Amino acid sequence: MDRTPRATWTSVLCDSLEKVFPDARPRPMNTAITQHVFAGETISVQVALLPPSLLEGSPPEVVVEVAASPGIAVALSTVELVPATFLAYEGHDGGYLRDTAGLYPDLLRPLALARVRPFIGQWRAIWIDLTAAQDIEDGTVSVQITLRADDGTTVGRHEFAVEAMAEPLPQLEMVNTHWFHCDGLATYYGVDVWSEQHWSLVDRFLGAAAELGINSVLTPVWTPPLDTAVGHYRLPTQLVGITETTEGYAFDFHHLERWMRLARSHGIRFLEISHLFSQWGAAYTPAIYVDRGSETVRAFGWDVPAVDPGYRRLLVSLLPALRAVLDSGWGLERVIFHVSDEPRGEHAESYKAARSVIDDLLAGCVIVDALSDFELFTSGTVPIPVIATNHAEPFLRAGVRPLWLYYCVGQHRDVANRFIAMPSSRNRAIGAQLYLTGAAGFLHWGFNFYNSGGSLTAIDPFATTDADGSLPAGDPFLVYPGTDERPWHSIRSRVFGEAINDVRLMQLVRDRRGDEVVRSVADPHGRTTLTDYSLDPDHYRRVRADLVDSLR
Repeated sequence: MDRTPRATWTSVLCDSLEKVFPDARPRPMNTAITQHVFAGETISVQVALLPPSLLEGSPPEVVVEVAASPGIAVALSTVELVPATFLAYEGHDGGYLRDTAGLYPDLLRPLALARVRPFIGQWRAIWIDLTAAQDIEDGTVSVQITLRADDGTTVGRHEFAVEAMAEPLPQLEMVNTHWFHCDGLATYYGVDVWSEQHWSLVDRFLGAAAELGINSVLTPVWTPPLDTAVGHYRLPTQLVGITETTEGYAFDFHHLERWMRLARSHGIRFLEISHLFSQWGAAYTPAIYVDRGSETVRAFGWDVPAVDPGYRRLLVSLLPALRAVLDSGWGLERVIFHVSDEPRGEHAESYKAARSVIDDLLAGCVIVDALSDFELFTSGTVPIPVIATNHAEPFLRAGVRPLWLYYCVGQHRDVANRFIAMPSSRNRAIGAQLYLTGAAGFLHWGFNFYNSGGSLTAIDPFATTDADGSLPAGDPFLVYPGTDERPWHSIRSRVFGEAINDVRLMQLVRDRRGDEVVRSVADPHGRTTLTDYSLDPDHYRRVRADLVDSLR
């Protein structure tokens, strides 16, 4: 960082794709690129601030004033630095900002009083969300940002224009899911599972997910058998009550019915039922709890094989009853079932054996599973594959449809992702890629995973962003559990939401002007792939502006 003495305050207007580090002057926003906001949409900018070096004592607080035309709601957050220890694998590609342990800009802490405390010798940023009203009119919106010291002195001023669009973006057509983990909310906030306080937390976090265009939610009919070390168990979050009687099983679906009402209230369109068998091979049953007499016991889990006759007996009763409740309360055509997450080639036999347990019981249902082994798919084992972006080429070349995509910890080279150490342009890139590949769905495993690797312990996400050193920082979660019992967004969540809005805008242009127009704007040279894409932030801003222009 330049150590030249500074007698004055310095501020820089930045777009949402910049990450402001304390020791580097940020890239300014290119205001020559027109910004647009559609009815009901949120767009974001930042202002980075550096105090004078000649101040004595602590710098004064700075008041942030944002004036926008009617129809634009303003929300302010400070961009907080979070600790990041494990950032990238050795030998990673060049698409990272940094790879050393330290403090990284990520958390967006809501500003209640519009006052920020500068840090001597550090650039720090204020994040500004601008949300257009549903009834906004077409026209130019003026936004003025003024930064004032406590004594009223103006220390920064910025002004820019936004073109408001009276129509909303269309509903996202594809499935967009980021697995929702109810145990993390109960553990972090210290509440009982399915207590009223827990339901309130689920409500707020589902709302935050919906803000990002997430339209499908992992539904813990039984505790999801995901990211749990062999022989260990996560905090039970089973929605369905199961009672074993002398005649068989009886079921209580009232929690599930409440879950469906809550999801619907946030515009969630799809339900994913938690996996029917263990992860990475489908060899065992999930942890399922059953009431026997006066006690609740774990009747299934790592100690019960997938093909155990007792599990089949349970499913013969449970799955038809579950299907009936889902069909009447939601619509079975918008319910997604999972068998086992990420089976590999060597798991073909165990996966097929697990499928044989439930095939007749789920006849006619949508079954989707993540896998990357092309031969496992061609064997007919998995009907709808969710393919890791770095393994998708053979599937795309073969014209597999429908096809979903996912990325997570393993997609750390060449492809798009959203680790904290990556530039935001690498996060934003997935939007155009999803449209151009014709993906029917996108999946990520970590909306709010607040555990260590294997769920051996709970973690504090404000102190540990890498699942206790198990995963690259930023992979386990998109939102933080705020101290006000509300989710706090991150730079990564907001930028991913922008990527999804890119998809929605491309849908709009396709419907009005045709798919060829979308492709001529988003990929004029026909070279964009899952491994070949731009890291230039202005590229994505220009494409969006050009797509809007193509509608005129």
